[in-house]
Amino acid sequence: MARGGAQHIPRPDDWRPGSAAPWTGADLSPLTDFAALTRALGDRIGTRVPGVHTSTFVPAGSDDHERTSAVLIALHDSPDGPSVVLTRRTQHLSSHRGEMAFPGGRVDGGETVLEAALREAREEVNLDPALVSAVGELDGLSTMVSRSRIHPIVATVAGLPLLTPNLAEVDRIVHVPLIELADPDTYRQETWVRSGHEVDIHFFEIEGDTVWGATGRMLHQLLTLLTV
Repeated sequence: MARGGAQHIPRPDDWRPGSAAPWTGADLSPLTDFAALTRALGDRIGTRVPGVHTSTFVPAGSDDHERTSAVLIALHDSPDGPSVVLTRRTQHLSSHRGEMAFPGGRVDGGETVLEAALREAREEVNLDPALVSAVGELDGLSTMVSRSRIHPIVATVAGLPLLTPNLAEVDRIVHVPLIELADPDTYRQETWVRSGHEVDIHFFEIEGDTVWGATGRMLHQLLTLLTV
């Protein structure tokens, strides 16, 4: 299967290539060894206070219209090394149709962001919450299309989870090795101009799909924190 997918990418005419990956030449052992990954997660993500990134794709003054969402960045060991769970959203959803994403969704009243991420992961891919150990959060970020302020919850999963897609929301589940995401043939960065601001857009061309947008930004931060 060829790298990249059929996702619609609204690339502007004045885009240009971005910078090289920050993990170029770095120690990639956390991406190849689960014990090293676990140590790096505890040292670099479990102890940090997440910041807030308000994307320049979000028009000024839109905060009142945002909803709180949470996603689960589920990391597990596999024969190919530490891997992350990604899903492809079905084509009939109201937003981000056909895009690659982490399991997640809206935080309901009375829920914590962790509870919401675990609930959504169970609903979307049948991931048992009892197998999940939360580590920490990446920086929060906002999206324009769904008007969501996203909390990315990083967690490890015991063993290689047997997952099944909820076909009402997910039409593909992918377990992507972290070292594959860091490969120069997989990752690239572009610089776009939106509302007068330069924006770094991160792309990961995996087999059969392209990961970009908010999910690409979260993966970029995850790999950067684990290796730099």
